[in-house]
Amino acid sequence: MKMFQKLIKTDHSKTTVLIRLMVGGVFLWEGIQKFLFPTIRGSGRFEKIGLPNPELLGDLVASFETISGLMILMGLYTRFATFPLIIIMLVAISTTKFPIFIDQGIWEMLHAARTDWSMLLGSIFLLIKGGGLWSFDKLFSSDDKESRT
Repeated sequence: MKMFQKLIKTDHSKTTVLIRLMVGGVFLWEGIQKFLFPTIRGSGRFEKIGLPNPELLGDLVASFETISGLMILMGLYTRFATFPLIIIMLVAISTTKFPIFIDQGIWEMLHAARTDWSMLLGSIFLLIKGGGLWSFDKLFSSDDKESRT
């Protein structure tokens, strides 16, 4: 239980909510779009870039993005929610942006990777900091409960 409390512990930062809104919002709506438009956002796109089992992978990625995005928006187990998103972004960069680097060079790759890079760094930030002041993590934190008694 003590380890769990360490994982949800967060600071008193009021501005972390801005990063949560960015990261959580983008992943939430991108995950939903993978379900709504699978041929261009989900399994069809995964098949086009040569990923294995594109239908299963499309639904799996869409589910993780949607659920984790919602959890991050609420600041609910924020650190746990970032793990699959960091993996998703690393795979996205390596499978879709690295080929651009090979074919078109660094500048085109950097341009194409701007959103992926932002989402990766935003997710890493939340992994390090947690949900911040206005989060369920803060509400559930044992330090916060102890200070109220």
